[in-house]
Amino acid sequence: MTATPLPRTDTAPDGDTPAEAAPAADTAAAAEHTAAGPATGAGAAEPVEALLLVDLQTAFVAGDEAVPDAARVLDRGRALLARARAAGALVVHLQNDGAPGTADEPHTPGWELHLPVEPGPRESVIRKGEDDGFDGTPLGALLDGAGVRALALCGVLSEMCVAATARTALARDFRVVLPHDAHATYDIPAAAGISERVPAALSSRAAEWALGDEVEIVPRAADVTFTAPRRGR
Repeated sequence: MTATPLPRTDTAPDGDTPAEAAPAADTAAAAEHTAAGPATGAGAAEPVEALLLVDLQTAFVAGDEAVPDAARVLDRGRALLARARAAGALVVHLQNDGAPGTADEPHTPGWELHLPVEPGPRESVIRKGEDDGFDGTPLGALLDGAGVRALALCGVLSEMCVAATARTALARDFRVVLPHDAHATYDIPAAAGISERVPAALSSRAAEWALGDEVEIVPRAADVTFTAPRRGR
């Protein structure tokens, strides 16, 4: 995953963006979930058996180069993680191996996972070299081996690793739930002759909409419920 963050001026003293500082466009986007199309959020989704935390690495969620809504995404990620663990669901932390010199180059501070991992039979870390968490990794075999048929995703970046992983999960016939408030990306810089700057919240909304009508988009991470996979009960 490679992205060029824009300079930011909205960071809190600890480096995270306050959740209440999310752009107004994010609120407007959440309201759109009542419209027809892939956004189906109308209350709690049916339980899922796995949680994929996509690239919640220090480079993207802490410090001056974090995504604008890092604090919100981390808060929702923590809540999802706690509920998934409590329910006995499968938990997978996807960790991107960036190219040399990038913010997520392996074994650099930015590459480290920001949320704590509790390694065990139902929680693991899978490293990846591509946007798609299934590409060249054991993710598919892990999910299939546990009997997972439905999963939820959260993390960064919305239009890159989150979308690529969700798209392949759908192609593999997994049921996919994507909470709107649990993924984020950077602003898209202005480009001469193309567009002005596109706020991150709008880019995230477009990314989830582009996944089509099979993905289940719910407004809040709180709408996601978990259960243990069939072979883990």
